[in-house]
Amino acid sequence: MLLPSVNRAAEPQITEMLPDGVSLHTTRLRLLSSKKEHIDEMVSDVERGATMLADADVDLIVFHCTAASMFAPGFDDGIIERIGTATSKPATSTSKGCVEAFKTFEAKKITLTTPYIQETNDREVDFLKSHGVEVLSETGMGITGDGGAMLAIEPEEWRRRVTEQDEPASDAAFLSCTAIRAVEAIDAIETDIDKPVVTSNQAMVWHALRKLGIDDRPTGYGRLMGAD
Repeated sequence: MLLPSVNRAAEPQITEMLPDGVSLHTTRLRLLSSKKEHIDEMVSDVERGATMLADADVDLIVFHCTAASMFAPGFDDGIIERIGTATSKPATSTSKGCVEAFKTFEAKKITLTTPYIQETNDREVDFLKSHGVEVLSETGMGITGDGGAMLAIEPEEWRRRVTEQDEPASDAAFLSCTAIRAVEAIDAIETDIDKPVVTSNQAMVWHALRKLGIDDRPTGYGRLMGAD
């Protein structure tokens, strides 16, 4: 996993979700904020980080940052191609996992809940639209570059926000960001709104297991984990 340097949530959450026999190995890329110049700086270091993961002979390399992988339509494809060229290893991204999750649920209309600044939300709305997913409503908390502030938001707060934001016409809810404690709230939110809930860390694990041909699925993390 290639992970933004400020992220303290993804590694423990993902490790908890992984089936027995599957291990996670991480290299960090420096990210100061979700502003364009800082995302460009982080992405410029992709080859170095990916090469170090390839040295560990991993089976799959994941660029795991929602805000960066959904920066613009096709932006994630370029990152994945660069990783593959540098390492000759299979590669994917958070964005691919999330889009695949929406396709699995045939979710064409969703709500988007994030800790981000408005600029980042707007970019994700445009990215999702390019993949046939309409965002009916979006909210953010105005946080950029502060991994501690993102981590400090309690899962119950995410539950409250997503449940209150639910739209009658939506097919699913998307809790976007790899640096938040959202997976703990998935089951409760799904009970509240009776719809699938997709989060960045959950979708990445589900997507990576599928790409690796691993059939084991963790329980307690929403409907997506049980989907083929």
